[in-house]
Amino acid sequence: MLNSATAEIDTALINKQIDDKRDIAAAFSKAASSYDKHAAFQREVGDRLLALMPLDLSSKTVVDLGCGTGYFSKKLLERGASVICVDISSSMLEQARIRCGNESVEYYMADAESLPFRSQSVDYVFSSLALQWCQDLSVPMQEVNRILRTESSAYFSTLLEGSLHELKKSWEKVDENQHINTFISSNQLKIALAQSHFNNHQLDFAAITVWYDSAFSVMRDLKGIGANHVSGRSQGLTSRKTLIQVEQEYQVFKNHQNQLPVTYQVCLGAIHR
Repeated sequence: MLNSATAEIDTALINKQIDDKRDIAAAFSKAASSYDKHAAFQREVGDRLLALMPLDLSSKTVVDLGCGTGYFSKKLLERGASVICVDISSSMLEQARIRCGNESVEYYMADAESLPFRSQSVDYVFSSLALQWCQDLSVPMQEVNRILRTESSAYFSTLLEGSLHELKKSWEKVDENQHINTFISSNQLKIALAQSHFNNHQLDFAAITVWYDSAFSVMRDLKGIGANHVSGRSQGLTSRKTLIQVEQEYQVFKNHQNQLPVTYQVCLGAIHR
């Protein structure tokens, strides 16, 4: 039996997680109309993930988990799939609906950790750069395992420890606050898969570097896709003076073409039930 102190701590943790999800959804909703202009990296990763899937998805039901504006939902439709778009943001779903229409598509505003689908009801799950927003990766993975039919597959991409390290180090020179989200390690990812009873999987790890002309541009893209929410960070405005300091610190990473790198550690996964 839990004592009262433990119960209070657990309640506080649950409330914090609920607040985080609400804030994440709000950040992505705010960015829904600008997302596609800032999502070149997200499209590159999604294209790599899509290349792992069968070309012919006729008569198959595919859940696009964390569908965003529906860019890859439409590509799945073009392969013949019946697509279920799922996102935590209603505004993102509206953008997906504009892009994909209603034929062979269903739309659900839902949390990846609690999917509103029957067990063993879908053929594939496609999820690109969405699962890193979950507190415990094993929870959405258990849900993915639950909804997949026997002998079906899920394809996912997520960010890992070391992503955005240039921006993180630049911020660390300016203040002691957390400005970059924490990403799990490859070992933690493998543990989450084991906890989800996914034993048959192939994982590909890649470092992808995107080049920018300024740190301002980096932060503009992150904000433009809604990825600027950081758990536990004060949501107050950052002064221009502080941003200029970050820009100055970032210059140590500049290459000979005066370009600044942003490195992402990416996992592309194919898991089979």
